[in-house]
Parts: sequence; C-alpha cells; structure tokens
Amino acid sequence: MPKASHLRLVPDEPTPAAPASPGPALLAFITSFRLSLRSDGKSPSTVTTYIDATTKLASWLAGQGVTDWADVEKKHLQTYMVWFMHDATRPDGKPYSKGYANNQYRAVQQFWKWWAEEEDEPNPMLGMSPPKPEEKVVPIFTEGQLTALLRHCERGKDFESRRDTALLRMFASTGCRLTELTMLTLDDVNLEACTAKVMGKGGKERVVKFDLKCAKALDRYINRARVLHKLAARTPRLWLGIMNRQPMTPNGVRQVIERRGEAVGLDIHPHMFRHNFTHRWLDAGGAEGDLMELNGWDSPQMLRRYGRSARSARAQRSYDRVNVLGDI
Repeated sequence: MPKASHLRLVPDEPTPAAPASPGPALLAFITSFRLSLRSDGKSPSTVTTYIDATTKLASWLAGQGVTDWADVEKKHLQTYMVWFMHDATRPDGKPYSKGYANNQYRAVQQFWKWWAEEEDEPNPMLGMSPPKPEEKVVPIFTEGQLTALLRHCERGKDFESRRDTALLRMFASTGCRLTELTMLTLDDVNLEACTAKVMGKGGKERVVKFDLKCAKALDRYINRARVLHKLAARTPRLWLGIMNRQPMTPNGVRQVIERRGEAVGLDIHPHMFRHNFTHRWLDAGGAEGDLMELNGWDSPQMLRRYGRSARSARAQRSYDRVNVLGDI
C-alpha cells in the first residue's frame, strides 16, 4: 500500500511500483541526450551524472507502465521524486540523502529541458521545485590532521613519497577538483610563478596559484623523482604511477589520497581539500570574488554552501570576543 507521503502529493497520481527495464523508446532518447551533452562540451563526469539520473527515471517510469517520454506528466515526476526521497535505496540498502535527491532532480531537469526543445513539446517539469538539500557544514581538516597527513608523506625520499607529497600539497594549496589536478601536464605547471593551468568543468581553462612549499615539493618530484621514471620522456602527464606504470587516473589519485589518510587514521577523500581550501580562504578574510575565480565558480551558490563552515568559525570567535554575559 502506498505511503501517506505519496497519497497527499497530487490527485489521481500513479501508484509507485518497482523499477523495471526501460523499453527502446525511452532508451533511444537517453542515447540522443548523451550525444547532445557531449557535443555541447560537457565534462565526462557531468555526462555520467545526467545520464545515470535519466536512466534511473526511465527505469522507474517503466515500472509504472510508461513506455514513451511523451506520455510522462508532471504527476509522474512529482511522484518519482517522493519515491526517490522516501522509498528508493542505494545498493547498500541505505536511503538516498536529500542532497543526492536534489542533484538527481537537477540532472533530470536538464533532460526535460533538452527533450522539450528537441520535440517542441511542453516541459512537464515546469513549475516543479527541487528537494531542499540538508544544510550540513562541509567537512574540513584540522591543523593537526593536515600536518600529520603531509608529514607522513614527507618523511620518505622515494618516488612514491615525492609524488604524494607534491600531490597532497597541490590539492591543499589550490583547492582544485580531482579531475583538474589529475589531468595536469608538465607544461601546465610554472614553478617560478607558482601557477598551474587547469581545465575546469565545461572545458573552461583557468589559472590557479599554489604556495612556495608546494612549488618546492613539485620541484623535488619533477626533477628528482619523475625524471627517473621509465615513462618520463614518453608522456607529458605530470602524475605517473609507481612501478613504471602509465599516467595516473582520477581513480588512482583518489586511492592515493584515501590510502595516505588511512595511514594516519583519517577517512578522507580528494574533495575535502577543496572544502578546506575554501574554508581557510574565507576564514582568513579572502575576497569572495577572487575565490570564485580561483575555484572556477560562475554562480555564488557554491560559495554559500562551502562558506558555511567559515561563517561558523568567525561567529564562534566573535562570541569569545563579545562576552555576552559580561561579569554576570
């Protein structure tokens, strides 16, 4: 029997059912949507996100007996989002977060915008609102945690230690995304100017800065470790694997970060460095406009989300200075 949350959504709504395999009519448009995204220059990660979300919706619609996108109504999409937030579960059996549901909504929204233009039909998502994500403070490093992580890498002088030290310092001092940092080439990095040219989302290039300690770590890696690698002269890519393996992939870099974190008792992931960079910039009084440029943000939406932890830290320091109760 449907949950009450389904029943109060809209009148005469479809009854939620288990997802099923989408038919050819649904899948054909997903294939076309993927081609459109690629031709628009969307990043591989964005394409994957949009296509995965649209495929999830198509599977759910198939479970409702819907076989054609033209038959989808707003009530289908409203019910789908309620189902996704309350009944759908991840592969591990846990429910999806509201933040993930919000991302799914926005990805599906892009599909329907494209579909409506492609078919010259009304967009059934018009007038709908996305699920509001949880207002969580994003995780950041403490001074001691970041110091322990870097010292763990810096104590060695072998290839892996030199590489990982440079990698971690670059993540920490630039706040770059995982793919941006992974795909760097030697020509992208200017040690004298302490800059790197990265390719951001949507194929947008920008120049980021790093500090002198990072430059020193990069110099040690490039000129003392990487230069001895078997593939050093055969590829321009900056980050090389150990045991003379091919250039590192984003997944390989992620594994390095996770493994280094585990070694010092931390459960971390690459994006934490971006959170940490943003927090420390704002907490130190750095200009928001400059931060948006360095982080490759076109909208202040991400600035507000990432900046919550810095606002909290400033408020706590202000509390200590104000002395609310005085001498009471």
